[in-house]
Amino acid sequence: MALLGAQLEPGHQLVEVSGVTLRSPEVRPGDLFAALPGANTHGIAFAAAAGDAGAVAILTDPAGAAYGSTVDASLPCLVVVADPRAVLGQLSAAIYGDPSRRLAVLGLTGTNGKTTTSYLLEAALRAAGQRPGLIGTIETRMDTADGPVAVPAQRTTPEAPDLQATLALMVENGVDSVAMEVSSHALALDRVAGTGFEVAGFTNFSQDHLDFHGDLEAYFAAKALLFDGRAKYEVVLTDDEWGRRLLRPNTVTVSAGEQRRADWYGSDVLTHGGATAFVAHGPGERELQVRLGLPGDFNVANALVALAMLDCAGYDVEQGVRGLEAARVPGRMEVVAAGQPFTAVVDYAHTPAAVATVLRALRPQTDGAVILVLGCGGDRDAGKRPLMGKVAARGSDVLIITDDNPRSEDPAAIRAAMREGAQSVDAAQRGAVVEVDGRSEAIEAAVDRAVPGDIVVIAGKGHEQGQEIAGVTTPFDDRQILRTALAAHGWSGGQGP
Repeated sequence: MALLGAQLEPGHQLVEVSGVTLRSPEVRPGDLFAALPGANTHGIAFAAAAGDAGAVAILTDPAGAAYGSTVDASLPCLVVVADPRAVLGQLSAAIYGDPSRRLAVLGLTGTNGKTTTSYLLEAALRAAGQRPGLIGTIETRMDTADGPVAVPAQRTTPEAPDLQATLALMVENGVDSVAMEVSSHALALDRVAGTGFEVAGFTNFSQDHLDFHGDLEAYFAAKALLFDGRAKYEVVLTDDEWGRRLLRPNTVTVSAGEQRRADWYGSDVLTHGGATAFVAHGPGERELQVRLGLPGDFNVANALVALAMLDCAGYDVEQGVRGLEAARVPGRMEVVAAGQPFTAVVDYAHTPAAVATVLRALRPQTDGAVILVLGCGGDRDAGKRPLMGKVAARGSDVLIITDDNPRSEDPAAIRAAMREGAQSVDAAQRGAVVEVDGRSEAIEAAVDRAVPGDIVVIAGKGHEQGQEIAGVTTPFDDRQILRTALAAHGWSGGQGP
């Protein structure tokens, strides 16, 4: 109770809890059920179900407590605080034994690059002799006594109870370090409160998630929370003004643009096919030859941030760098090779900056056309749709506007907003713009258009395994749809995703 700064409701008593959850169907005997306000329903409505499942205590807010008649009277412990979400992280950490205190947690935030950098960091940690875990947009994974375990992610950063339970499970399985993506939502909603960070890393910043944050300044302020002193060391990419705003006297700086005043910078970048090579310059006049099995010179920045974080955590960077070449990231600049005479790439790029970066990286790798398939998600930041169309039309030779995850919105309206942005580009500076209803059909259209030497880019969904339309999610994998389209033309070699 001292941790919460709260009082028990009259008639209730202290109990011992063994776990905590936000979701009543996941309650186990001995759990605390956190009944939080939701977008449509207050969690207190599920208190009786939580009690039936074995919950011994409820944490809620005054509004939840006001619905006293819905609370199972058999529960001995009802705790009310003004903002239960604000205390849930610390509470969850305490219940699970403060697991982050027994791990080196290396947290990454930024608009783009978090996932790729986390995979690079995990590979470097393993090569440096550690037993790392990974928490992020694609999956949570770790090594156990029974072998590697990977669980698909529901969100980039888990809710506080799930995060602390996961960290505790990692400790039990001998994990000693964790590469973790930290989303702006997680920071704004206190999901990582109670987590101790050895190193915080910042990749970059551009427009995204304004449907949640409201404006760029609020979005950046959420990202900046990871650099409020909670981490022992801070690593920041300083190639944009947003990163430079995070600098403090002891910040470790990174630049992919040969800013030789940065603590870590890159030079001599060579990109060919599906690989990138460069020289990493670090403190103490260190020079490391780096090879990545990932295309795109923007991955130089991702690798440098990973190496700087590895160094700050005190691990052997010379050993760690050897792990980078073998790192692969599902749905991030993932080349799909089936014997076709053109390059086909699937990438998660779903912001204006990310789309522009991918197109800039791929343009020098072909004398042919760059054919881009792109959509925008529904029920998300609508302001970026014309911006996406604009950068896509300017950077590609053929832009095929199609659907992403329309969710509850009209797919045609989303496409229209993208087309408006594309057509705002001067005709002399934009490629052909085509609209195709249906993502499968758009991917097939891109393959139909491609000739030897071209590059086909399927952007926006990356690793995702489903497509949400009108509230229904159906199986959908860009990589598999692309392979099917290639096979229809007689190209069926290579490995599946």
